[in-house]
Amino acid sequence: MKRFIKHLIKLSGILAFSAGILMAGSAMAQDSVAAVSDSAAVIAEASADAVVEEASSPINAVDTIWVLLAAMLVFFMQPGFALVEAGMTRTKNTANILMKNFMDFSAGSIIYWLCGFSLMFGAGAFMGWDGFGIGGVENPCENLPKEGYFIFQTVFCATAATIVSGAMAERTKFSMYIVYSIIISAFIYPIQGHWSWGGGWLSEMGFHDFAGSAVVHSCGGFLALAGAIVLGPRLGKYSKHADGKMHSNAIPGHSLTLAALGVWILWMGWFGFNPGSTVAATGTVDPDCYGGGILDNMSATAHIFVTTNIAAAVGAVTALVYTWIVYGKPSLSMVCNGILAGLVGITAGCDCVSIGAAAIIGLIASVVMCFSVNFFDTKLHIDDPVGAISVHGMAGFTGTVLTGVFAFEECGYSVLTQLIGELAIAGWSFGCGLIVFLAIKYIHGLRVESRIEEEGLDIYEHGESAYN
Repeated sequence: MKRFIKHLIKLSGILAFSAGILMAGSAMAQDSVAAVSDSAAVIAEASADAVVEEASSPINAVDTIWVLLAAMLVFFMQPGFALVEAGMTRTKNTANILMKNFMDFSAGSIIYWLCGFSLMFGAGAFMGWDGFGIGGVENPCENLPKEGYFIFQTVFCATAATIVSGAMAERTKFSMYIVYSIIISAFIYPIQGHWSWGGGWLSEMGFHDFAGSAVVHSCGGFLALAGAIVLGPRLGKYSKHADGKMHSNAIPGHSLTLAALGVWILWMGWFGFNPGSTVAATGTVDPDCYGGGILDNMSATAHIFVTTNIAAAVGAVTALVYTWIVYGKPSLSMVCNGILAGLVGITAGCDCVSIGAAAIIGLIASVVMCFSVNFFDTKLHIDDPVGAISVHGMAGFTGTVLTGVFAFEECGYSVLTQLIGELAIAGWSFGCGLIVFLAIKYIHGLRVESRIEEEGLDIYEHGESAYN
């Protein structure tokens, strides 16, 4: 009996202890549930605030992704330019050319970040300025993060700088090339870019250059013209014959395969260059800028894809027919430049001309390029190894002015305004180029020694060769 009572007392104690644990656990569970409920309420409140904030923000995710993808396509144009220039020049200078194209983008990105973007999009009439870096510049495009718009403009700046490289290939000191490339990215390109795209005086006049026939390509082309004039022709390019006239001697490039591949890359990259300049994939368009029944940015982007492609295709066929008639053989190198001339020509008005007008612009730009290449080479004796002056300078000039001729009527663009804007940009670029190149020539020297030019820049300038 005593043993039974002891066991009963122990059992009662265990039950009491267990009941206490269960009660404590229940209380803790209730506290935990309450804590979780409080946390959930806080999270829900924060999420609701975030949704409200996102809804009130003008930044659009789809627009941002589209512009960043377009920037990647324009960035990929850099190897396109490198391959075109390398293929149309000689093997002994290939490493030098590839290095220049790397530095165009690398040094240009840094300089454009430090001061170029502020000069181009900061507040001001002749030029902008809101301090170093991009922090002080008001976002020019509210539907994108400022960094997204900045990187898109950075790849455009690099394109303008690299155009100059081709016309001055095979005879320029690499150190001085870096100097003038930095000056272009820091001052020359951003200031004239401000006139058209940064709210400057040309934009106030109604000048229209949608994606850069003038701002990017004419700027680079006329800088290239100044550089080629100051630098002089390559050794052996021109010689005086028995008839007393100066004759042009062909200096073939080492690989049309590389050059053609570069053009294919550039053609693809242009689908970021032109359509990406909508800087939007959603929403409606500005009725003052578009015409032809284009009502939304998706339609505008698709239209620009088509006009860009048609101009390039017509430019190619035009150059083929031209060279077949004039030279008796269809020239691959001229067809490559015909494609590029069509692309450059349509870039100003790709948004505001019909598909048929785009074909006409591509045709005219290609013809102008073909005549220009021959004129600069045989008449003016200006040595341009890749035809950069004609492809970018002359075709860009042509396309910019023709935008005023063929633009949809409701857009209201004037031929006279287009001509004034193009002359201003060409004059600024050529004049600044002459000053910079002459200053470098007489202060330090712009051109390599004759012996280095004859044996190749790769070994003497870089200590290595592209081909071994």
